[in-house]
Amino acid sequence: MGLSRLVILTGSGVSAESGVPTFRAADGLWLGHRVEDVATPEAFARDPALVQDFYNRRRRQLAEVQPNAAHRALARLAAEWRSDCLLVTQNVDDLHERAQAGTSPGSGFRLIQMHGELLKAVCTASGRVCEWRDDLQARHPSPHAADGLLRPHIVWFGELPLEMDTIEAALGRCDLFVSIGTSGAVWPAVGFVQQARRAGARTVELNLEPSLNQEMFDEGRYGLASQIVPAFVDELLADR
Repeated sequence: MGLSRLVILTGSGVSAESGVPTFRAADGLWLGHRVEDVATPEAFARDPALVQDFYNRRRRQLAEVQPNAAHRALARLAAEWRSDCLLVTQNVDDLHERAQAGTSPGSGFRLIQMHGELLKAVCTASGRVCEWRDDLQARHPSPHAADGLLRPHIVWFGELPLEMDTIEAALGRCDLFVSIGTSGAVWPAVGFVQQARRAGARTVELNLEPSLNQEMFDEGRYGLASQIVPAFVDELLADR
């Protein structure tokens, strides 16, 4: 194929078969709550107990799930791809990282969790991020600043996703952009395919069903992520 620089975007569809719920139901509610009540800075200021409890439950649920075949296939790709490979996930679980345990990603590989990580907390005063696996109290004192609190290391609505400069730079020079398990409805990730197309990249969608921006992709493959992702990775590596 002559491909060398790869950008992969993953969404909730890649973790669904592991048992990670999307939390946002068809009625727009997250575990019975409005997004405005649990996923904004204003919500945290107004009712920190509710917000912390929401993410405490999500954090605890991670202990009940394991990476699936799609995560493992992407970990294999990270280890065997011999050029630039950026994996950007909108998910806040740790399944990509767990799938890579015991493997050695290539020197050109990088994982970016653009919406943050459930197993980390951030200080409201200093901005310092730390590993965090336990529950957080409503107004949890920060070890990093006397006047700071710990909040989930999650990008809430109204906040900027993480490392966008790095992501956009990679999109601007990639040869292949692959979107896996995304709805095509969440900005700014929905615009990544357009940026890759402007760079002349081949664009591929792997999804359970066509996304809202299906027409932006050169190719679409549809089915369970645990089946179509390993097959696609096999093809990529065979063509190297």
